[in-house]
Amino acid sequence: MSSDLKGLHAECLTDIWVGRNSRFAFVDLTAGPFSWGPAVGGDGVRTELTLPNVAKTVGAVAEITEEEAEESLQDTIRERFSSVGEDYHAVDILLAEIDVYELFAFKHCMKRRIQLALCKELDQRMHELKNELEGYHSGDSEEINKKKALDALKRMEKWNLFKDTSEEHHSYTVARDSFLAHLGSTLWGSMRHVIAPSVSHRAYHYYEKLSFQLYFVTQEKARNIKQLPINVKSIRDGLSSLLLPSQKSMFTQHMLSLSEEPALMMAFSMARRAAAVPLLLVNGTYRSTVRTYLDSAILQHQLQKLSEQTSLKGEHTNHRSTLEVPVFWFIHSEPLLLDKHYQAKALSNMVVVVQSDVDSWESHIQCNGRSILWDLRKPVKAAIAASAEYVSGLLPMHLAYSSAHETASEDWTWSVGCNPLSISSKGWRLSEFQQDVIARNYIITGVEESIRVVNSAIQRLITERTSEQGFKIFKTKESVMVEKYNSVVNMWRRVAFMSRGLRYGDAVKLMSSLEEASNGFSHAVNSTISNLHPAKCARQRKIDVQLDMTTIPAFIVVFGLLWFLLRPRRPKPKIN
Repeated sequence: MSSDLKGLHAECLTDIWVGRNSRFAFVDLTAGPFSWGPAVGGDGVRTELTLPNVAKTVGAVAEITEEEAEESLQDTIRERFSSVGEDYHAVDILLAEIDVYELFAFKHCMKRRIQLALCKELDQRMHELKNELEGYHSGDSEEINKKKALDALKRMEKWNLFKDTSEEHHSYTVARDSFLAHLGSTLWGSMRHVIAPSVSHRAYHYYEKLSFQLYFVTQEKARNIKQLPINVKSIRDGLSSLLLPSQKSMFTQHMLSLSEEPALMMAFSMARRAAAVPLLLVNGTYRSTVRTYLDSAILQHQLQKLSEQTSLKGEHTNHRSTLEVPVFWFIHSEPLLLDKHYQAKALSNMVVVVQSDVDSWESHIQCNGRSILWDLRKPVKAAIAASAEYVSGLLPMHLAYSSAHETASEDWTWSVGCNPLSISSKGWRLSEFQQDVIARNYIITGVEESIRVVNSAIQRLITERTSEQGFKIFKTKESVMVEKYNSVVNMWRRVAFMSRGLRYGDAVKLMSSLEEASNGFSHAVNSTISNLHPAKCARQRKIDVQLDMTTIPAFIVVFGLLWFLLRPRRPKPKIN
């Protein structure tokens, strides 16, 4: 993508990685510490405490060696005997020694997987201390020393300091459980952001062809596309990486200039804005900078008006097997962004990209205490990420849906890997994980719409009133509807079986056939219902009347009323 080293910057060093050519990812818990994310404000920033720290959890209670145990014992002895005053008795020395052995045993002897030789020596020494204390207790010592010796002996009767028991050491259990809980949270984050990430809230259909309509908008008119500061080949290669193996791509290039298109110039001018944006420098100082940007909502509204004209309409706008992807690529000399912080954005009906003549731009993202620099002359990575969201619903790797808050949440931990959705690398090809997500989105949309079509057709059959005359008509259509329905169910099972084996590419190929089968069942149901709707009297040309005891009196009453209302009347003579 780059013919020279100008504008080429060191990438972000991370301890997490997501593979590109195969389904793998790894975490190095011993590397770091690393940090990355928004420099000013933002949630879910990767910090030094994001990953579980081995040294501060499990490593803090790891088993020490014999040499370390000897040093620890000497330190404990010095600390304990420093508190013994000048006026002391031999019993006081024995009690201080017992305190040292007790403290050391609780720290380093209880529930070790490999028992220390020093602990065995201290166990023998404890028996000797017990014999000495019994001598002071039964000898001719002072009463206060006898009482001290008796209390120490009672305390030692309940001890089992240097014996192995079945209970696990509490501090090690807490540290291990805390470490595993933190590690489980990290792996759960990989599931939510890498393996099965959230997608944009839309339905994304599978299309056999993707038609990319590239509109390169410049300030002044250029006679040839080769005169533009763009690498068309890298753009086409990057956009082609969005395709699944069963899809094909088409590219159509258009050149527009603001100087010759008054309506386009008006749209550009109305969307242009300026704002003061806070910036945190590497040395920790804070300052604000003025950024020129395009308001995507206003720009979309204006471009939508222009798209109603034939000059901005593609050839495959209404084609069912082809998806039209309009990409408006604005080339500007001065630094220009989208919505203050972005180089490209996916809107509801288009993709907008901005390009400027700046090779080192301090972005709002930092990594390991340094701002991540963008090359605004080559926004290919941002354009591919925005196009991926437009075509298949792929979102940046730090975004996910929070069920607890019922809104989007940010976690920048897994925003790594050599792919366009990551901030830590300049890679611009999608990983195999992301290819799986694209295929799953197509499959989910296709299967959900198929289920909706089939259920709607069945609901229409349920609400249809039955009759004796319509039963014969229904029986003639029944075999066709059952056959269509079974074909749809078999397609569902094949898609589920292939998806379970991660054969998403083969499952996606069935989406067109699944749509045809579902519509075939719906058409069969509609045809059956339309044959049941003609009026019965038009077919039989007779009316069945049931006679009972109330029928004859009812006819007499009706005829009586009719005779009273319609009887002939004699003319009344007029008398002056």
